[in-house]
Amino acid sequence: MADSTRVLEQAEALLRRVSPEGRRMRQRARQRRWAAFWRRVKLAIAAILAAALAAGIFGTFVAPLGIGGVFLTLIVMAILAFAILMWPAGTEPTPEKLVQADIKALPLQTEQWLERQRPALPAPAQRLADGIGVRLEALAPQLATLDPAQPAAVEIRKLLGEELPELVSGYQRVPPSLRRDERNGKSPDRQLVEGLEVVDSELARMTEQLASGDLHRLATQGRFLELKYRGEGED
Repeated sequence: MADSTRVLEQAEALLRRVSPEGRRMRQRARQRRWAAFWRRVKLAIAAILAAALAAGIFGTFVAPLGIGGVFLTLIVMAILAFAILMWPAGTEPTPEKLVQADIKALPLQTEQWLERQRPALPAPAQRLADGIGVRLEALAPQLATLDPAQPAAVEIRKLLGEELPELVSGYQRVPPSLRRDERNGKSPDRQLVEGLEVVDSELARMTEQLASGDLHRLATQGRFLELKYRGEGED
């Protein structure tokens, strides 16, 4: 039984790796890592140039650097570059931080948090998490101009900052040996999957709802331009 379960899990993991959502999420994760790396490289180069400029100004207007001064400058440059490149990355998103996150940054932070929880989830839930990540990517531009005080923003914040983290964290608190055991007709694995399905459908509904407002404004603006300019042309 254990062997068959392991085979099923491996098959599920393979399906996830080849799924479009899984590939998209891995691609976005790689892009974020590379973007963070190049930001550090640019910062390190700027620090090296600043140290060289400071040493040049000192040697020109204060006192000649000499061999010792040049050597010391090189050491300072190396230390600065090493410190910047090796400095720990920013703090990871947590459920506590998601609750307080700005509505514009909430989709990306939720996606990053969910990405880190994925290895601890069963394979069906991992596929749903991939789909949720893709929906969060689509939702982010819509939230960029959304007033945080609007009911839609409050609803999205509650779903992403409270309900989704509590669902996943609640599952993770269940001992692994009990996650497949059914209670009241459902196992924790099944409850997690069904909960993520609800989150996925709610995100789809919210995205469509926000998009309908944008489409309505676009149609209104198009109608206004048509009446203004074509109407003037007819006159």
